[in-house]
Amino acid sequence: MLSLWGFLIILSLLVLIMTKRASVIVALVAVPMVFGLLAGFGPKLGAFAFDGIKSVAPVGVMLTFAILYFGVMNDAGMFDPAIKRIVKYGGGDPVKVAVGTAVIAMLAHLDGSGASTFLIAVPAMLPIYDKLGMDRKVLTCIVAMGAGTMNMLPWGGPTLRAASSLQLNMNELFNPMIPAQISGLVAVLAFSFWLGRKEKRRIGLGHMMDDLADSAAHSAVASAEAEKVDALKRPKLVWFNILLTVVAIVALVQGKLIPLPVVFMLALVIALVVNYPEVKMQQERIVAQGKSAVFMIAIIFAAGIFTGILSKSGMIKAMASTMVSFVPASLGGHLPVFTAITSMPASLLFDPDSYYFGILPVLATAAEAMGVAKIEVARAAILGQMTTGFPVSPLTAATFLLVGLAGVDLGEHQKFTIPYVFATTIVMTIVAVVTGAFRL
Repeated sequence: MLSLWGFLIILSLLVLIMTKRASVIVALVAVPMVFGLLAGFGPKLGAFAFDGIKSVAPVGVMLTFAILYFGVMNDAGMFDPAIKRIVKYGGGDPVKVAVGTAVIAMLAHLDGSGASTFLIAVPAMLPIYDKLGMDRKVLTCIVAMGAGTMNMLPWGGPTLRAASSLQLNMNELFNPMIPAQISGLVAVLAFSFWLGRKEKRRIGLGHMMDDLADSAAHSAVASAEAEKVDALKRPKLVWFNILLTVVAIVALVQGKLIPLPVVFMLALVIALVVNYPEVKMQQERIVAQGKSAVFMIAIIFAAGIFTGILSKSGMIKAMASTMVSFVPASLGGHLPVFTAITSMPASLLFDPDSYYFGILPVLATAAEAMGVAKIEVARAAILGQMTTGFPVSPLTAATFLLVGLAGVDLGEHQKFTIPYVFATTIVMTIVAVVTGAFRL
């Protein structure tokens, strides 16, 4: 009977979120509460929910300050010099332009925000693509590949959701995936190079168009910078900000010198004091970046309630037992690979909250019942579900921003891009298996 209640909770959550009958936060809290009462857990629901909140608190703290930190770095112009040089480097060569586009998308996505990535990368490169006669679908494809692969970072939404949903240590979840992510980024650069070569042959450019490209580059940079407040830029502090960011990321990955939730808290304080010494400007920067931070942290804590009730009540274990009874024992050990291969296509069917808080816990618990560690299933999931898959999914607003900025039809973008982002997931899956991040 417990498994029935659990499946009803999962089904109701998916229906409410995917049909937009309820917001994510409302669904994550209300659905398990209502069904928990019906299942007879009324007196214990508060304790279950609070246990879940406590389990995701460290992740929530890290997420809050990571979003604030990278927002401040973006305001201060840390990425601007790199973007200008990459745009100039592209010149009139479609191959260099394509590879440069990928690098810009990767750098811009360090803050984990798809919207900001697309607002930086597309306006910066679109004039060059148009002047050279390059296909705009190539632009959206490369930006999507770069941003999607970078979205696996520990402060990215999918990885945070996976850690919160299964109550995993972030370092243990992410660190073994670093070789796989690096291989994915290399694959993105290789695909970008290949797409650039195809465009060069199609256009028939046998020579460089430096003057034309330089002019386009300057106008593109000017267009991108026109959207920002110049008064917030701190060009003299770029190298300090880069060094601070590198130190923070190293401390995050290393995970022993400073507790995980404290890393970006300290980094944010240092960034604010150095870049914006005036108290008023510090407060303005926090308020400006606070909207996205508050929304994400609210989802994380609501997810804590959801997973707390399902796990403490025993529903997840009951659902897993039911699933195990239908899965041949010989296939149980392959669940991580199955999860990895289906993770990118799953982005077209499930939004991240539905997948990571509804589907993943059931898959992970079923895997554990078959002798597979749940962390392996989580690692497999982040290889595609709303990582490589998010910039092609119709379930994310950022996808519409990407195609809207580039003036590309969504269907054409998906048809062109999906094979490349899926191939990137496959590359990372192979490397993850080889390096032992999860079993074959």
